[in-house]
Amino acid sequence: MKTLYSITIIAILSFLGMQGYWLYGQYSYSLIDYEHNLAEQIVKSVDSYNEIRKSKNENDIDYIPLTGEYEIDLPTFSLSLQYGDPTKITRTTTIRTYRFTSHELSVVDSGIPLTRELIDKATELAQLKLKVPTDSVIYDVTGAKNENDVWIATNNIQTERQNPFDAAGLDSILNKTGISAHISLAKTDSIIWESKIDYCGSAFNPRLSVSIPYSQLEGKTAVIECKVNPFDVLPRMWLTLIISVIISTFLIVCLVLQFSTVLKLSRLDEMRNRFITTMIHELKRPISTLKMCVSGLDNERMLEDRSVRKELLTESRKALDNLSAYFSKLRDITFNNVEQIPLNVQNVNLHDLFDTVVQATVQPSGKNVIIHNDIASDTIVSADRAHLYNILNNLVENAVKYSGPEVKINAMASVKEDFIEFMLADNGNGIPASDLKHIFKRFYRGKASSGELPGMGLGLSYVKLLVEAHGGDISVYSFEGRGTCFTIKLPQ
Repeated sequence: MKTLYSITIIAILSFLGMQGYWLYGQYSYSLIDYEHNLAEQIVKSVDSYNEIRKSKNENDIDYIPLTGEYEIDLPTFSLSLQYGDPTKITRTTTIRTYRFTSHELSVVDSGIPLTRELIDKATELAQLKLKVPTDSVIYDVTGAKNENDVWIATNNIQTERQNPFDAAGLDSILNKTGISAHISLAKTDSIIWESKIDYCGSAFNPRLSVSIPYSQLEGKTAVIECKVNPFDVLPRMWLTLIISVIISTFLIVCLVLQFSTVLKLSRLDEMRNRFITTMIHELKRPISTLKMCVSGLDNERMLEDRSVRKELLTESRKALDNLSAYFSKLRDITFNNVEQIPLNVQNVNLHDLFDTVVQATVQPSGKNVIIHNDIASDTIVSADRAHLYNILNNLVENAVKYSGPEVKINAMASVKEDFIEFMLADNGNGIPASDLKHIFKRFYRGKASSGELPGMGLGLSYVKLLVEAHGGDISVYSFEGRGTCFTIKLPQ
């Protein structure tokens, strides 16, 4: 049983471990999917913010502002080929910057208002001024996938100069989508063309970091870092969790029930073996008596003595009565309910019946047994005499068996209006409180009686069965080490 118990525990723990590992894998997969979607939302939010920045640009070479400095950035693409093995392709872009003011083009002092005629003249002169840039910067854009990426990067420079990237502006857009993040702006010496997504932290403390270039040619990048709440991931796998819990509970319950069934079968087998052993032990005593009496009856010299012959016959009758009572007990405990037990109810003198029980009680060697019959001599009870005898006999035998060397037993009875109350008290070992609620169960043997003392655990269950068959009730009051008192109430 210990091996089976250990195997069952190992099987349950192994199953829970495998189930936990599988759930962890499902959680990791759901977490990656959640972080991927979150990264896409962040990238879309950055794109939306860049579109807002671009829409604010009102710089157009066809429009010259009335006041302030006007700046125009125009790109020029070039492609060079160096022949060799292999052929090297180099792509560059040049950003030419033109700066001027409307008053400067009109050769008018800055404090003088411009007329419509002066504005038209300034616009014409601006077209000519674009031929001579104020400065120019050449960028190596060989790493770009195509010319469209170069064009977007060039426009981003103009957007950044007119409307610089602001972390607070992006944060407001992220908040509208329900994303809380920490935004920092970084600048590198190299050109960054693509966004970078990093999944940081552990499975239970995940973090997401997204680096998005907003001015590629200048190496300017926005780094958005946000923590991922695991409880936002779990709802995505609620169906998996429910199915897993149901299957796990079902399998664990099956294992526990299986172990419980095997344990019950083992206990039944143990009780069966104990029952057979005890039954053999109980039957050996009357059978041995009968064998001895039969041997005596075969001796003619012993039969000539009338007193010896009478004693042999008396002992034979007692042995047969014991066998009959024992088999009656075995028959009665097989009934499913008390109504099936046959009763031959008659008026029985309880005092005389208890005296008969006392006379039949065997006093073990080494014990001094004193039994007081304090039942009134005229106490009459309506009951089945044989069953009532068995009830009293079982209680007295238990009181003698589970006691010390000095045994004192007191029997009392009182007649009430509609029932008789019988009490049997002893100074024995007593019954532990943990055993009191189980002592009337079949085959139950408490700690005090499960040692060397023989028994099947049927005596008190048999007593309770017979008392209930008479429509009565039995109760027990005991202190461990001080004694026990059984109370039986039989209706009249």
